[in-house]
Amino acid sequence: MKKLLCLLLLISMNSSFAKIWLPSILSDNMVLQQNSNATIWGWTTSTSETITVIGSWNNEKFTVTAHQGVWSLKLPTPKAGGPFIININGHEKIIIKNIMIGEVWLSSGQSNMEWTPTMGLLNAEEEIKNAQYPNIRLFNILKQKSETPQDNVPGNWVACSPETMKNFSSVAYFFGRKLHNDLSVPIGLVNSSWGGTPVEVWIPEEIYNNEKELKGEIDKLTEYAWWPKDPGVAYNAMINPISHFNIAGTIWYQGESNRDNAFSYLKSFSLMIEAWRDQWKKEFPFYFVQIAPFNYNSLSNLGAAVICEAQLQTMQTVPNTGMVVTNDIGNLKNIHPTNKQEVGRRLALWALAKTYGIKNISFSGPVYKSMEIRKRKIIINFNYVAGGLKTTGKSLTEFYIAGSDKIYYPAKAKIVGETVIVSSTEVKNPVGVRYAFSDTAEPNLFNSEGLPATAFRTDDWKIEFK
Repeated sequence: MKKLLCLLLLISMNSSFAKIWLPSILSDNMVLQQNSNATIWGWTTSTSETITVIGSWNNEKFTVTAHQGVWSLKLPTPKAGGPFIININGHEKIIIKNIMIGEVWLSSGQSNMEWTPTMGLLNAEEEIKNAQYPNIRLFNILKQKSETPQDNVPGNWVACSPETMKNFSSVAYFFGRKLHNDLSVPIGLVNSSWGGTPVEVWIPEEIYNNEKELKGEIDKLTEYAWWPKDPGVAYNAMINPISHFNIAGTIWYQGESNRDNAFSYLKSFSLMIEAWRDQWKKEFPFYFVQIAPFNYNSLSNLGAAVICEAQLQTMQTVPNTGMVVTNDIGNLKNIHPTNKQEVGRRLALWALAKTYGIKNISFSGPVYKSMEIRKRKIIINFNYVAGGLKTTGKSLTEFYIAGSDKIYYPAKAKIVGETVIVSSTEVKNPVGVRYAFSDTAEPNLFNSEGLPATAFRTDDWKIEFK
């Protein structure tokens, strides 16, 4: 009899101490990706507990048995709408409230993505006051690093309001606002960014270290106390914990800190995109911002130009990517230009056109396509000219032309139809053209929709930093 009482007491104690918990990304006020299979996961102190999950949009039950205290299941989501609740039942009951179904985007990168309205924003007071969007939900991940992949990260979902928007990523907010207004669906924005970080910290360490051509590249970067440079440490703490959470895609703004190993950026940036997609098991769209002109006071004045070239090549070689050009809205004296509204809008144009299939949207400025040499002139052809090319000045600037001696001279450039004709009295037999190919270039070539042309060069000559 005593043994039976002890057994009953033990069972009762185990039941009373049993606990179910969820990652912070699954919490009140969240947005789940519409028309998808949302992963709902968590942990339990009962090693083999049966968990039941019910979404209020159809009250259908889904069950799973925990394995060694970990559980996970797929919950089909409907088209955009809400608010809804999710009931999670096991030894105890958890209710996630005020859930919206819509479009979820991850924003990441360094300081120009991290930058909030309170840090510096064009027309900040008015923008903050007008940020009343209860169906835009924000989740901000604090800056932290880890040597090993983490399962959870501190944070909570909040509705967009003046109080919450003013301390959230400006670029992400304006991107989300444009999508919300144009698509008329709830928008979830997850911001995971850290000012100053090089791309290496966002790549899983094992994947980065397996790339022989990247060996030694990390050593070219300067060590700072206020941000890490070791491969994987931001990924482990700030990306891996949310990688089960279904997203529509990613927006990214980074590159300034990789000027010292710029020649490896094409490889490392492409590697990062691939690694994230592999982790999510989804070829989601990845739209990014080409860094803006800034006076770094470097002797070569070319480090950022090489990064911009690598970003252009990434768009051209990695599927389902898009690039926003910002060489018209930078500030040579401020590495954090304040016109974040236009950056977010241009990112949203890519998403609206390429992810959501909205027709008749110009989403990219002119991109170099090909060249033709005609005697002493070179004719440059472009993609994405929209209704034609234009300039904001009396004449085109930042065009340079070279002959076989590889010496570039300032060039005369003229728009003719959908082409630009480039020439110089200094170059009798031209072979190459460069446009805006320096850290401090502030060019003025646009398409008819006001989107700027990206920097480019037609040559493949070796570049050396002085």
